[in-house]
Amino acid sequence: LPEQCRGRAYRVIGNSGNVIKEVGPPLSAEQKAEQAAEARRKKQIDDAAREQRYKDQALLDTYATPQDIDLAQGKAESDVNLAIRGAEDRIAAARKQRKKFEEEAEFYKKKSLPPEVAKGLRDADHEIKTQQELLDVKKGGAATLKAKYEADRNRSPELTGRTTAPAKP
Repeated sequence: LPEQCRGRAYRVIGNSGNVIKEVGPPLSAEQKAEQAAEARRKKQIDDAAREQRYKDQALLDTYATPQDIDLAQGKAESDVNLAIRGAEDRIAAARKQRKKFEEEAEFYKKKSLPPEVAKGLRDADHEIKTQQELLDVKKGGAATLKAKYEADRNRSPELTGRTTAPAKP
């Protein structure tokens, strides 16, 4: 380009005199930033739409009917409830073990505790704390599971075009 045309808009003209393309003026820093922000926003929207399509396809591939969702939810909830009961049982056993060590520690009130009794108390406390944390996580997981299956149940009719049958009284 000639020096007087640099930094300005111009047109590219072919041999026949027709305009082949028009080139706008160079973008300012603000315009470049706006354009980059718009490109990022568009990419985020495209990524979110693609992710939703993947999730929708996975939902359609996983569950043929709403009853399949109910069956999967029932199995998942029973697994979580079984884990919760197991943690509660282990907490009860650890408390029972701790009680036994506390009774033994009663004999040593005025003397120092034997190392095995002190270790037993520490181990029982640690086991109770660990199982309580596991129990809290599993209870939180149960609420998350319920929300996930509810979302799947609500999304499924939208994807399949079926309406859910009304509940029988």
